Amino acid sequence: MTKLIIQIPCFNEAEDLPQTLAALPRQLPGIDTIEVLVIDDGSVDNTAQVASRCGVHHIVRHRTNRGLADAFRSGIDAALRAGADIIVNTDADGQYAGQDIENIVMPVLTGEADIVIGDRGVANNAHFGLIKRRLQQLGSAMVQRLSNTHINDAVSGFRAISREAAMRINITTEFSYTTDMLIQAGRKRLAIRSVPINTNATLRPSRLFKSIPRFILNTGVTMARAYTTYNPLRVFVGTGALIILIGMIPIVRFLFFYLSGDGQGHVQSLVLGGALLVLGALIAVMGILADLIAANRKLIEANLVHLRRIEDQLVLIQDAQPAEEQTPLTGRRIA
Repeated sequence: MTKLIIQIPCFNEAEDLPQTLAALPRQLPGIDTIEVLVIDDGSVDNTAQVASRCGVHHIVRHRTNRGLADAFRSGIDAALRAGADIIVNTDADGQYAGQDIENIVMPVLTGEADIVIGDRGVANNAHFGLIKRRLQQLGSAMVQRLSNTHINDAVSGFRAISREAAMRINITTEFSYTTDMLIQAGRKRLAIRSVPINTNATLRPSRLFKSIPRFILNTGVTMARAYTTYNPLRVFVGTGALIILIGMIPIVRFLFFYLSGDGQGHVQSLVLGGALLVLGALIAVMGILADLIAANRKLIEANLVHLRRIEDQLVLIQDAQPAEEQTPLTGRRIA
């Protein structure tokens, strides 16, 4: 039995949600069960009530607005607990066409990919303005470089994820999961594919960010943080080496004047160069320590995946037991 759960993070989406839900597929080849999960991220309208009236199978509610990344993370956790074999994430505003869910699910279903990203064709998408197109292209190019992947639409929220990949991805950013997830997946050597999709026009502005400069800043910080998390030795040692190289310039300058018999008056070059050398060495040592911490993080993540697999096995055992013999392993009532 293959279960697909379509998760939809929502923040004040009571008006657009019914149309989005109506466009979702009810059956797909190779999928036995399709369920819908709505994450109500602290909405002040009646988003959760609308979702319930529309027959949504699972609803996760945040008491306050915690942001898209946290909503995505809550959805993934809930989908895994609900037994999803494949998880599809889509937006509530109807930007992504429901019929394209089959296209992004199939590579995961056939085992060709762990994660499939819906490519909106940013360069030629008529629904995007010129500035947005260029920014999307630039950002995607940077993510490709940092994650060592070949995804042309890195910030697309329309994506399918296998259960195994969902267990191994741990979103840590507070802004947007899209770039963080891709950099993680690339560095963990998960199979990532991109498939072209259609998009619908959205009339309202994005609720993820209030201005383009703020979006650029937050996305840049997210990418830098994610890359540093998974490549600390390269980042810190590289930065330290660069500072040491810069520090050598005033030292060489001082030595030049000193050997020429004119060393007096140039001691400040020696002081500046020495300070930069010490700073560069300290940053390089920080890189070694960060790499050791990263090794410990990998062990923790491996244990987390192992724990999730044990939980899956316990649930299977629990489901196979008669009701009167069920234990409290999964939080069920004891007869």
